Amino acid sequence: MGVEGRAERAADNEDHADAASIYIGLAGEASGTERDRLTLLAVEQWLMANDMTRARSAFNTLGKPAAGENLWLWSANRAAFSLHDNDADAALAIIEPLSREPLPLEHRLRVEALRADAWFLQGDPARAVELLVQRESWLTRKRDRERNQQRLWRGLLASNPQNLRTAADVASNPEVRGWLTLGSLAASTGQQGMGWSNGVQRWQSAYPAHPGNTVLGDLEIPSGRALDYPRQIALLLPLSGSAASAGEAIQNGFFGAYFAAAGGLDDRQSIRVYDVVSEGSASAAYATAVADGAEFVVGPLLRQNVTELANDILVPVPVLTLNYLADDALAPPGLYQFSLAPEDEAAAVAQRAILDGHTRALALVPSNTLGRRLFASFATAFEALGGTVLDSRSYTTENPDYSNTIEDLMALSGSVKRYQRLRANIGGPLQFDPRRRQDAEFIFLAADAPSGRLIKSQLKFHYSGDLPVYSTSSIYAMDGRSDSDLNGVMFADAPWLIDPQPWISELPAMYAEHWPQHRRLGRLHAMGYDAYHLVGLLFSSDGHSMREYDGATGRLYLDNDGRVHRYLAWAQFLRGVPTPLREPAAAPDDESPFDEADNGLTDVSSGTEADTWTRSQQAL
Repeated sequence: MGVEGRAERAADNEDHADAASIYIGLAGEASGTERDRLTLLAVEQWLMANDMTRARSAFNTLGKPAAGENLWLWSANRAAFSLHDNDADAALAIIEPLSREPLPLEHRLRVEALRADAWFLQGDPARAVELLVQRESWLTRKRDRERNQQRLWRGLLASNPQNLRTAADVASNPEVRGWLTLGSLAASTGQQGMGWSNGVQRWQSAYPAHPGNTVLGDLEIPSGRALDYPRQIALLLPLSGSAASAGEAIQNGFFGAYFAAAGGLDDRQSIRVYDVVSEGSASAAYATAVADGAEFVVGPLLRQNVTELANDILVPVPVLTLNYLADDALAPPGLYQFSLAPEDEAAAVAQRAILDGHTRALALVPSNTLGRRLFASFATAFEALGGTVLDSRSYTTENPDYSNTIEDLMALSGSVKRYQRLRANIGGPLQFDPRRRQDAEFIFLAADAPSGRLIKSQLKFHYSGDLPVYSTSSIYAMDGRSDSDLNGVMFADAPWLIDPQPWISELPAMYAEHWPQHRRLGRLHAMGYDAYHLVGLLFSSDGHSMREYDGATGRLYLDNDGRVHRYLAWAQFLRGVPTPLREPAAAPDDESPFDEADNGLTDVSSGTEADTWTRSQQAL
């Protein structure tokens, strides 16, 4: 086998970077149209390796060929660049006319794959699936057919769930309809939860010989007990009294998740809701729910109710509380705890700052119990990861002038005193600009939005506007006021609010439209949504480890003490609007899906206009 044969073998083994290196080496030794052909083959391989820099650099050295194989290669590469740039129209303008030419099979296969990618990107999954099903009929090797199926699957996962459902309803080809139905199930559930696991079983019963079963064989599909779920669930929430709006928001989120998953369930579940306030106590509500036949209980919400429930009873029926017990309280067996705890968010700040390369911190927190808890959580996590908290200060929310606190934290007062001494020694005026301390790399700011807007502006005024600022979700109030003063601040929050996954992307706006009075309680909608799916995961775990769940409030995991914790999403205020931040990673930022180859009641309080961030924590 010659050198070009080695490149072909490397490409077949998906060693695309090696294949590109061989092709471009051969191009350097060739001339004329042969050099162009080998360069175009190298570009194709770099595209499949997602090395866009080398691919574009080599492609830009070539003009458009007049005809023949080089024109086919050039056109396919140009369409692939358009797909990488998310320009389906440009790709189709190139590739559709080419598809109507009498191409050799090797070029036909690539053209049809790119056409399918373009139609996925265009929002026409039915046409894309039809093309890839036809393409598979031309493939003779099992490995090539499996690669074709994986390409089809990636396209389905990147598609809009509603488009997939609509296309499946009208598809006449059973194989195409099966792919679209399975894709709709996967895209709408994120391939997790009861809707997914039970839906897969129903799909496999309907399509036992479908090639999609090959794709499912590569996935982790729960089976057996993992497909079980409680037939009757009880919700224990405050639906009257001062926390009623919070209880209603969680209830709406819970039922939203149920109705989204109900199509994948064998039988409809019974969900009964109990008002903890009217029942008299959390223990009384729990006892009533168990007597009524509940197999799993969700709630209560307020911390004092959770403590009461844990202290007063054994737990004959498992319960997922919507708040944490105190750290020194022992949870009885069968009691799980889920909270949108601000302490977890403070720890997330520490983790993010370390990932961003920062190891020396300053902290600015409110001078109350919550502030001390947040600082302790941040400092503990940050120092455990190798960071150093250089200094911290607390502020009072009653006084909107934070100048003295900021000057002290930034060591500006020392700079002023040195200037005053120097001026006294010289006996005359001097040009002077205060200089803040230079050892800090970022600031951890625990604040609600009103305080945060003032503090961020005053940091800039006091020569500290260049320091990165990290905060928790409380900085984002959704109160209708401008957040321009918070520009640059990075904060941890629920994906529901700042970067929803595809399977929930339509829900936040839908909830905001139907329950405008709860516009500032989006985090609790997300909490209710996740609580429903946690029921299935915990019920099927028999008290053992729970699979990680990519939820609306974050990526959720269970610790050894029965507490559910969150890995949060991140955003940064830009032009007054929260903009999603990606995880720090070495992967390309613009990778295309179509490449070739006291607790969570921080959120409750934000829904009550009269509450302040500080005062609302007192009830927790």
